[in-house]
Amino acid sequence: MSDYEFIDTTIDNQIAVIELNRPRQYNSLNRKMVSEILRAMESFDRNDDVRVILIAGKGRAFSAGADIDEMAEADPIHLELLNQFEDWDKLALIKKPVIGAVHGFVFGGGFELALCCDMLIAASGTEFSFPEVSLGVMPGAGGTQRLTKLVGKSKALEWLWTGERIQAEELLNHGVINRIVSPEVLMEEALRFAGRLTVMPPLSLRLIKDSVNKAVDYPLYEGMQYERKNFYLLFSSEDQKEGMKAFIEKRKPNYKGK
Repeated sequence: MSDYEFIDTTIDNQIAVIELNRPRQYNSLNRKMVSEILRAMESFDRNDDVRVILIAGKGRAFSAGADIDEMAEADPIHLELLNQFEDWDKLALIKKPVIGAVHGFVFGGGFELALCCDMLIAASGTEFSFPEVSLGVMPGAGGTQRLTKLVGKSKALEWLWTGERIQAEELLNHGVINRIVSPEVLMEEALRFAGRLTVMPPLSLRLIKDSVNKAVDYPLYEGMQYERKNFYLLFSSEDQKEGMKAFIEKRKPNYKGK
């Protein structure tokens, strides 16, 4: 689509693909680029022809982080009035499954963007890092929070304090990424997995994501009550009737997201 400057988007087989497109800058994230990512994701979230969103990066890296030139001379009042993290907060409101396909460098804001995805597929050799400490700052778009919830306090502090590069294999062991594939087949494998989700009932995917996200913050009992209400809610859907009828009739269901 031509209405974006820093990203490319396509839709095929109910999978919407967003590709970061500043390869000469290793897909460093300026404010307009983040705004475009959010605008595309919100558009796809409303589009009935899209069931899964896939985000990737063109060139040699997924994203080397924030555009430092854009913020080097910023002051606190300017940042407060700018409210530059508002778009980042809205990324968490996307209802459809979001898969990240990452490669090369996944640094700083790029790492934060990756952590906004529901699951991550990484090319072998991919390196991750939060190097903000070496610039006299820290992550500000959720990095300290999302990383800590995934790996725990001690490991998060180690990586955030040192800014060291983390290999994909270590993040796989900590449950931050879902799988590692060879660089040559990264997009193929990401699209293949996304394709598996396109045949699933969209409302079930939506409410499963909603319930799992609540599990991160809710105590167990409250989370179970929330889960239960979503379970009940799905029994008002046409897809639930279709799924159970297809099971009884021993045929493949045809889910419509209704």
